[in-house]
Amino acid sequence: MNTPPTLARLSSLIALLTLSACQVLPTRPICPSGADLSAGMLQGEWIAQIASEAPWTLNLGPHPEHPGSLRGTLQRDHQAHAVVADLDDGEFTLEESHDGKRIAATWQGSLPAQGCGRQIEGQRSLAGQPSHHFLIFRKL
Repeated sequence: MNTPPTLARLSSLIALLTLSACQVLPTRPICPSGADLSAGMLQGEWIAQIASEAPWTLNLGPHPEHPGSLRGTLQRDHQAHAVVADLDDGEFTLEESHDGKRIAATWQGSLPAQGCGRQIEGQRSLAGQPSHHFLIFRKL
């Protein structure tokens, strides 16, 4: 069956435009690494598991006084602690305060590649105590 010349040219043009659009569109990794993420991408609700303790709920939002940083709360039962956090080249730092004035604990971690930006793991340190492993993961 012969295809009319106009239809054949139209099909070729559509194929060419489709291919050229694919070359122009920015690509985004399916599973971003920690270095590909910004602090803003960590906004939202997370679950924080410290060693063998009961889990905490971690809520992070933009810090109103420090652009690019996060502020929020760490909650469990009737306890709530203020937190501030930063993400710098895949390195996560969170400072926890029990009185809103002094740092009670420091969390230092990273975003493992297999976590696809939905998991943070590292060590939580309280003054004068041994550090404990933590795992923070995005609440589904």
